[in-house]
Amino acid sequence: MNLQRVFFAFFVLLAMSLNYGFFVGDMDNPAHHSVYELFGAVVINLIATVLKFGERSHIGSLLLASSLVADVGLLGAAAVMGYATHVAGNPAAWTPLEVSLAGGALSANIVSVTLMVIEASTIRR
Repeated sequence: MNLQRVFFAFFVLLAMSLNYGFFVGDMDNPAHHSVYELFGAVVINLIATVLKFGERSHIGSLLLASSLVADVGLLGAAAVMGYATHVAGNPAAWTPLEVSLAGGALSANIVSVTLMVIEASTIRR
């Protein structure tokens, strides 16, 4: 068993599951979308992105690209949530945009997990 691949898969799957946890809920209710879960999703996605650097294969490039897309979506959702809470003062009005950005990041994470499974299935023993 390759411990490096275990850590890689762990962080990729954790990133997707945290992103999904933030995404699920009533789109108009900010209470259904925790700032802590979004923070965790951002941090874990950034860690997963760093782990994808150094891959020299074509699938590795696609993995990195999908991870960067997820990072941009989650960082955008975090920026909107910060703006809505601290500047605009009306978080409920901005919740649909936050959830939509996290949904885009979730789709990128799903692509990343799919590519990871494809890559794992092509490895010969």
